[in-house]
Amino acid sequence: QAQLVESGGGVVQTGGSLRLSCTASIQNFNSRAMAWFRQAPGKEREFVAAINSNGVSTLYVDSMKGRFTISRDNAKNTVHLQMNSLVPEDTAVYYCAANKRPEPRGSWHGDYDYWGQGTQVTVSS
Repeated sequence: QAQLVESGGGVVQTGGSLRLSCTASIQNFNSRAMAWFRQAPGKEREFVAAINSNGVSTLYVDSMKGRFTISRDNAKNTVHLQMNSLVPEDTAVYYCAANKRPEPRGSWHGDYDYWGQGTQVTVSS
């Protein structure tokens, strides 16, 4: 059964760090761009970061550049999101998503056809 499973969420204080992981059991993982999205309570799901199929190029929301780093290990079918200098506004459920194409064209969620169940990240002040 095709699926994406996130892990690594939790509660952290302001200024702390977390590393999220996503393990993929989907066809053609190595040919797909991967991304992280997040959704805070009462807000729409928003794009966080994406990485192309071979891990060479990445895409970030401007507000997260320098704090978040996306990476992937194609040998292990995993994607990671290293989050540093966390602030309460980063509190959200974080979702892993698989793109239909090898290159992420942008932040539109419609480009992604597989989604994980999400992992909760809570940043306390």
